[in-house]
Amino acid sequence: MNVRYTVGKNEYKRMTTDELRDNFLVDLFEDGKINLLYVEVERAVVGAAVPTSGSLALEAGKELAADFFCQRREVGVLNIGGAGTVTVDGTDYAMENCDCLYIGRGSKEVSFASADAAEPARYHIISYPAHADYPTAQAKKADASAVHLGSDEECNKRTIYKYIHPEGLKSCQLMLGFTTLEPGSVWNTMPCHTHERRTEIYMYFNMDEKTKLFHFMGPADETRHVAVTNEQVMLSPMWSIHSGCGTGPYTFCWAMGGENQRFDDMDHIAIEDVK
Repeated sequence: MNVRYTVGKNEYKRMTTDELRDNFLVDLFEDGKINLLYVEVERAVVGAAVPTSGSLALEAGKELAADFFCQRREVGVLNIGGAGTVTVDGTDYAMENCDCLYIGRGSKEVSFASADAAEPARYHIISYPAHADYPTAQAKKADASAVHLGSDEECNKRTIYKYIHPEGLKSCQLMLGFTTLEPGSVWNTMPCHTHERRTEIYMYFNMDEKTKLFHFMGPADETRHVAVTNEQVMLSPMWSIHSGCGTGPYTFCWAMGGENQRFDDMDHIAIEDVK
């Protein structure tokens, strides 16, 4: 498990493109491996598991100083690949594309497998510290709460699918879902906002090799962009906007943790105030 430490908005102002990418952009998906990154902000862990020749176990490592990964943590899993199975303490959960699984605190053994190594499952993993036990539970795309936003005129017509949230799969602080854009729409989260009481982690997927996503970040009065490709992750601290514009179709998984679980706890920013 690798570790990244906090970058403040004062440091951010002086960063080059390479420094921004080194601090905020993450590559995690690798065939046959499980990769994890411990993020100091909100003490999140973000990861990816792509099982090919066999199952992959979720282990704590010395960074968590725990007997097992979920000893003090909850986990959200989104499968963006082929069919597979997540096993939690001996119970198998069949995971199709875009299925979500919440794994509660206290779960001792967690492993990831694929139904077909030639078309493996691709598990996106998000974890935050947990202060209470909630049951492990699964949700299909049809179970998600769907919210339709945007318009054709604004090029941001999109659907937000909410999985882990107060009216869906219950958790301590984790919220997780994904957003799809309609054909012809390219902007997400514009007009933009920040989450002063939470951090957010974005994972972009369903992009072809020719598509680039330009992820905009920073305080509203001093924005930068980071060019993102398929299955890359952007870390979004509380002081940063998190908006994006793509050169082609894309989908993104969003996950949040922090003081509360109010989806609408946002500090909105008018477009004319963005610089």
